[in-house]
Amino acid sequence: MTVHFIGAGPGAADLITLRGRDLLASCPVCLFAGSIVSTELLRHCRADARLIDTAPLSLDEIEAEYVAAERRGEDVARLHSGDLSVWSAVAEQVRRLRKHGIGYTLTPGVPAFAAAAASLGRELTIPEVAQSLVLTRVPGRASKMPDGETLAAFGATGTTLAIHLSIHAIGEIVAELDPLYGSDCPVAVVFRASWPEERVVIGSLGDIASKLAEDPIERTAIIFVGPALDAGDFRDSSLYDAAYQRRFRGRGAS
Repeated sequence: MTVHFIGAGPGAADLITLRGRDLLASCPVCLFAGSIVSTELLRHCRADARLIDTAPLSLDEIEAEYVAAERRGEDVARLHSGDLSVWSAVAEQVRRLRKHGIGYTLTPGVPAFAAAAASLGRELTIPEVAQSLVLTRVPGRASKMPDGETLAAFGATGTTLAIHLSIHAIGEIVAELDPLYGSDCPVAVVFRASWPEERVVIGSLGDIASKLAEDPIERTAIIFVGPALDAGDFRDSSLYDAAYQRRFRGRGAS
């Protein structure tokens, strides 16, 4: 018996990987995070699958479902939103599985920040403007941030920030980043990227808070900050430069 953790992607049912889809189709049990995973994804499950919404469950109750499935010899598909590598709460579940000697696999999903960037029609790394992307959040009720992992520390780099789980703190974010990036620095807020109710708000550090105050967004949004968001006057990358020789181009020097 194996528990298959599956990244469900950002929301749209067709943004799950083929591997994830096939695992859903093969497992007799599916645990899914109903509050943040589109129920459209459940159509990939077996017709006779036992479907369990984990939104109201505690970690102990989820662990009990794994143990019960192991006793029955039934594989479990565990569906999480986005990608499993960040803010997925997979680590503590894996720790419980190891305690019981239950095997598991991890299947990555399309991360929410990638879907949000696609909604914006933007690349987040621009030559000589921003070559790094920082995925971060602010302290919240669920957990505090480690010492040293602050917006000020990340913002000092001047690169693109993708701030998750923090739309409730937009005022604090603006106050902390405005001295580092400037009030005219572009900001993009993407709510529920790839969902039917997707919403995008474009602004700057100087006006994004007031724009959101007019029509608030309460959760499930990513806040992008950085000059790469509206960069237009930048040099082409070397990747397709005719004068740039690279190993796989198969051209001789001119």
